[in-house]
Amino acid sequence: MPDTVEHLEGIISGLERPPILIGHSFGGALVQILLDRGFGAAGIAIHSVPTEHVHTLPASEIRAAFPVLRNPANRHRAVGFTPDQFHYAFTNTLSAEESAAVYERYHVPAPGRWIWDGVLANVKPGHQATWVDYRNDDRAPLLFIAGGNDHIVPAAVNKENADRYGNSSAHTDFKAYDARDHYTIGAPRWRDVADDARTWAEEHGPEIRQAAARRHPV
Repeated sequence: MPDTVEHLEGIISGLERPPILIGHSFGGALVQILLDRGFGAAGIAIHSVPTEHVHTLPASEIRAAFPVLRNPANRHRAVGFTPDQFHYAFTNTLSAEESAAVYERYHVPAPGRWIWDGVLANVKPGHQATWVDYRNDDRAPLLFIAGGNDHIVPAAVNKENADRYGNSSAHTDFKAYDARDHYTIGAPRWRDVADDARTWAEEHGPEIRQAAARRHPV
């Protein structure tokens, strides 16, 4: 994860103005880390994997991640899901046939280390790769989007993650969609979520409002 964060920082640093940072799942944790380090005009964490010191751990999350966590050796290799495991973890609001089509199109093995390091972050001493300063008052606005039917990152996890920022004066919002699973960015009616996210960013990102005013002066 540190290498990925460094790579993204290099890209963002080369842009003319701060961008809206949007990340899904592990991308949501990356958004939080980047915002904490001063990158981005606003951040949207969609069904975000939690950052350090988030302790909520629903049973569905354990079951969904079990294909990776059942073997410590998976920390050092890429791990794939079976179609049934994928259906439970990512696309549980879709039919088996719909999920199979999504699996065929999008499923790839992913680094087991990312999941293992996230689990170990709360038991190892010192700051780990997913640490952020929850008291950072200078952070850009952050929106958490959660899904009420998400098995692998349940809404309760995102809610605790958002609440961790409660002692910061930086703007933080949380919005949950009751019927959405972890595949929300590709599932039916994904545009509704995207439109809400864009509207929020335009309302709460100072640099974004300023850029819009320059494009559309009164």
